[in-house]
Amino acid sequence: MEASENSVKLYYNTEVEKLAMPEYGRLVLKMVEQLKDIPDRAKRSEQAAAVVKVMESLNPQVHQQENWLQKLWDHLYIIAGYDLDIDSPFPMPEPDVISSRPDPIPLNTKPIRARHYGRNIESILDLIASEPEGEEKTEMLRCLAIYMRQQYLIWNKDTVSDATIFQDIERLSGGRVKVPESLELSKISEGVSFSRPGMNLGYGKPQKFNRGFRKKGKK
Repeated sequence: MEASENSVKLYYNTEVEKLAMPEYGRLVLKMVEQLKDIPDRAKRSEQAAAVVKVMESLNPQVHQQENWLQKLWDHLYIIAGYDLDIDSPFPMPEPDVISSRPDPIPLNTKPIRARHYGRNIESILDLIASEPEGEEKTEMLRCLAIYMRQQYLIWNKDTVSDATIFQDIERLSGGRVKVPESLELSKISEGVSFSRPGMNLGYGKPQKFNRGFRKKGKK
C-alpha cells in the first residue's frame, strides 16, 4: 500500500547514522552539523561554545572527571568527526589517541592457597617475614592471627583453636614465619557471631531485638 501524501515518515535508529557519542543524542549531532555551515569563523566558534554548554547540561556527571571542560570540547570534536574549524580553548584531540585501547592490566594468576583467608594474607606474611625478630614483629603476628581467626570463623566452623591459626601462618609463609610459643590470642567475647557478607540480616539491630525476633519466629 502506498503512503498517502499526509502521512509522516518514521525513522528508526537502524536507518540513520550511528552516533559517535550516544549520550548526547541526535539533536546535538544536528547542532554540530549546523555549526559547519556557519561561514563566519568567529560566529562558528561562538556557537560551538554554546553547543558545549548544552552538552554540559546533558552530561552533568562529567564534572566528576578531571579536566572536564576539555573533555567536553574533545567530545564536540568527536561528534563532528574531527572536521570542525573553530577557535577552541583546547586543541583538537588526535583521533588515534582517542580510539586507542588502554594497556591491559596484568592479573595475578597465582593460585590462592587458602581462599577463606584471601590473597592479601600472603602479601602480609611476606612483609612480616622480612621484619626482624622482636616485640614489634610479635605484635604484627598477633593482629594478623586475630584477623585470620575471624575470617576462618566466617567461612568455616563455629570454633577454631589458636594452634590451627598459628599452623596456617607458618604453612602459608612457607616456613619463613615462626610463631613464638608465648603468643596467645585474646578470647572471643560471648555472643559475638561472624556472618558471611550479605548474610547478617540483623546487622545494625540491637541484640535484644535480634533475640526477640528469633524467638518470635520459632514455633
